[in-house]
Amino acid sequence: MSPQLPLVLKNYCAGQAACICARSNSNANRRVTVRELAHYASTTTDSRLPMNPRPPTSNSIQATPPNTGKVIPLVDYRQRRLPMAATPAPALPSQGLLDRFERPLRDLRISLTDRCNFRCTYCMPREKFGRDHAFLPPTAHLSFDEITRLARQFVALGVKKLRLTGGEPLLRKSLPQLIEQLARLRTIDGERLDIALTTNGSLLARQASDLKSAGLQRITVSLDALDEAVFARINDVGFKAAAVLRGIEAAQQVGLAPIKINMVVQRGINESQILPMAQHFRGTGMALRFIEYMDVGNNPAWRLAQVLPSSEILATLQAAYHLHPVTLQRPGETAMRWRYADGQGEIGLISSVSHAFCGDCNRARISADGQLFTCLFAHQGHDLRALLRSGCSDDLIQGSIAQLWTQRQDRYSEQRAAQATRTDPAHQRVEMHVMGG
Repeated sequence: MSPQLPLVLKNYCAGQAACICARSNSNANRRVTVRELAHYASTTTDSRLPMNPRPPTSNSIQATPPNTGKVIPLVDYRQRRLPMAATPAPALPSQGLLDRFERPLRDLRISLTDRCNFRCTYCMPREKFGRDHAFLPPTAHLSFDEITRLARQFVALGVKKLRLTGGEPLLRKSLPQLIEQLARLRTIDGERLDIALTTNGSLLARQASDLKSAGLQRITVSLDALDEAVFARINDVGFKAAAVLRGIEAAQQVGLAPIKINMVVQRGINESQILPMAQHFRGTGMALRFIEYMDVGNNPAWRLAQVLPSSEILATLQAAYHLHPVTLQRPGETAMRWRYADGQGEIGLISSVSHAFCGDCNRARISADGQLFTCLFAHQGHDLRALLRSGCSDDLIQGSIAQLWTQRQDRYSEQRAAQATRTDPAHQRVEMHVMGG
């Protein structure tokens, strides 16, 4: 290969030569020319290539970034896509597809975009995701047809629930069209899929009706405070809690149900909002869930001391209300549920830090650019998009997913003490806004 090609292009093209040969009408063993490789690199949407390429400077391939005082990561998760081997689909066992710990595949979370209009300090802090942050270009996103095709393969392997996430999924244009496509899918048993969506609620008031009409069944809204000053500090864009509440009201009016409200609780930040939030949503038919502040992504600000354990949250609630535990209804539930003794609804506690629930985790995640993740705390993804765009059949894609799941042995939360301190670039975790929460 020509030494004139940039190093990143050499490394990329070395892994693509066989693919180009396979598509050629001529001998598959022939040598691939540099011109063909360069053409493939210039037309592909594979995100392992540099995003927004610029002409080289006079003395280098890539200009040195200015010293802005910001931390610039040396490793981009988009350059750590693991290839997936095309494998024929296996016969599905009677108990369904199981991983190494006998956990079934039941729940698929699909990220529609890595962009968000909030800059929540625990997820997308402004100092790391500022105006110059390179988000995915539109060509890197999975199309609605690609998402639907992948969802169909997961459903054939036992998935019963789809959750659309982000970033902020309501930023994705023409979203009702995708929901209509997904709503036509049926489970192995011929039943309708459970289709849900998680949102920050900022755009919900104007979209709730169309989402419901398209086939969305239920919704989860993230809201970390009712106090406007506290909420503005957390979302860091000055968005009003009152506007999110209007979106929740609109969702309730059009019949999206049940509605869940997620509150991430951070010690010293918003624990004062526990009781006001509980009082506001009590008796509304909506379930308020308190989530421990987790070490997702690579947020350098995360400290264990900022985690308010669920036990303390529960003690705060029990000082004000009589609560009774609710028996878990199905495997894979993340929240320990408590109901008000007077019948005014329930609350949930999601304790990923203090009480890990890896043991029955049945969730897989697909990022907006088509990477498959088998854990929220993963440090690399598996490239489904390449299979989609290389002409693989549904059978081969389904088999590749099945093979990966049967080898799955993730349980980060149970091993947090051993892994949380790893700082080498190869073990930098993928950001939550990329793969969806």
